[in-house]
Amino acid sequence: MDILQDTTLTYRQQLNSLAAYADNAAERLDYGSKARQMMKDGLICDLFEGELPYRPRYILPDYAKLMREGCEFLSLKPPTTIWEAIHTLLIFYEHVPSITTFPVYLGNIDTLLDPFVSNETEAYAAIRLFLQHIDRTLTDSFVHANIGPRETPAGRLILRASKELQCSIPNITLKYDPAITSESFALLAADTALACAKPSFCDHQQYIADFGTEDYAIASCYNGFPIGGGGYTLIRLLLSHVAATASSVEDFFQHSLPEAAGQILHIIDVRSRFIRNDCAFFQSSFLVKEGFIQPDRFAGMLGVVGLAEAVNTLLKPSCQQERFGYGKAANALGLRIIDTLSKMVREHTCEVVGCNSGSHYLHAQVGSDIDEGFSPGCRIPVGEEPDLLDHILQSAPFHRYFPNGLGDVFIFEETYQKHPEALLRIIHGAFRNGLRYFSAYGAGADLVRVTGYLAKRSDVERLERGEAVTNDTTIFAKGAKHNGHAFDRRIRRFPDED
Repeated sequence: MDILQDTTLTYRQQLNSLAAYADNAAERLDYGSKARQMMKDGLICDLFEGELPYRPRYILPDYAKLMREGCEFLSLKPPTTIWEAIHTLLIFYEHVPSITTFPVYLGNIDTLLDPFVSNETEAYAAIRLFLQHIDRTLTDSFVHANIGPRETPAGRLILRASKELQCSIPNITLKYDPAITSESFALLAADTALACAKPSFCDHQQYIADFGTEDYAIASCYNGFPIGGGGYTLIRLLLSHVAATASSVEDFFQHSLPEAAGQILHIIDVRSRFIRNDCAFFQSSFLVKEGFIQPDRFAGMLGVVGLAEAVNTLLKPSCQQERFGYGKAANALGLRIIDTLSKMVREHTCEVVGCNSGSHYLHAQVGSDIDEGFSPGCRIPVGEEPDLLDHILQSAPFHRYFPNGLGDVFIFEETYQKHPEALLRIIHGAFRNGLRYFSAYGAGADLVRVTGYLAKRSDVERLERGEAVTNDTTIFAKGAKHNGHAFDRRIRRFPDED
């Protein structure tokens, strides 16, 4: 009845909430008593995925195959015009599931659409309607598209339309490589990001090195996967809570962390096997039958949150300069924790994982709307951010452990909008020093990057007034604003004013 009587939910949001309620009322999977106790104690969190997962959490179809060959199940022929191309994609998107019920990956939309750009005026009209349609129907900011690394007419039109429309959906990542991406296109992307919080920039060469191919994609918040694959499930480890069970740093490494890691990997195994072997999805979905996804390209995901608070709990610093993000010993301990956990994940294999050497992915999870008292992934707590250069250099060493996703968010004051080249230089330097993913937005923008997803300040205000909004993720943004202070990040001043 709480769901049925909630005036802030649209019909679709009520439907999804009721489905989740039923899912969590189902018979439980057998994780064992120790794992269940860790979940009850708050050391492990299933992110409300449901007790009986019946499809992978994240699915990344090969949309290039769709454009080349069409789809037999949906009676779609290969498109021949820009209008056919956008309608082919929009129809297909409606049949790609995920944990949110919406597709979390829309493809490299510039390269998908560019072959059909013959008249830029007509193509812009089509692309603008395409993006507007996505925002109004795929109403969740975990819906994610990629562009780049090469400049294309379609890519320029997508950035132009994104800035004009100011839509929170889809999230967009630019695959960026200065050797391939033209400076004019990168500057256009930086200008667009300052105006509407997208695109984010990913280091294209670092992802190629990690995945061994250019056929990778960024989905959901900033999750890296091979195209045609995805993630079975995402279960997260609350490092802050694990640290609280340890009597010392060495006790944490000898007992607390190995025990918690062992149990969460067991949970991920159980859920992954259930999805792969006991549910109908991989046996019956047209996505599998027609080769849009490959079962051997899926893995589970172990998410981490609260690293900063774990370090501070273990070291008990006496001042800011000794805390995570500042102190040499604190940052070194943070790296030791992630390095140790990364080895545990890499050394653990599961028979239903055919990629990533049979191991699940390690992921820096962006948090949840109910989180309070600990920070997303490996981030420095909001309100404690150091100067921009120090922040980037502190964060960079963690990025090599997370090909499946880790990102930092930076807010820039309005002077940067007149000088997008300054932002681009910062991104160059960040990538040269090891950062893999960089998100930016302007301090005065209505669109903000909450953690890894986007929301409008104006929509959050509407929700706070008890009004319904179309974007599901606005509900998470409201919680992140009040519980995680995600709207209170440090604003980075232009160098002449800092």
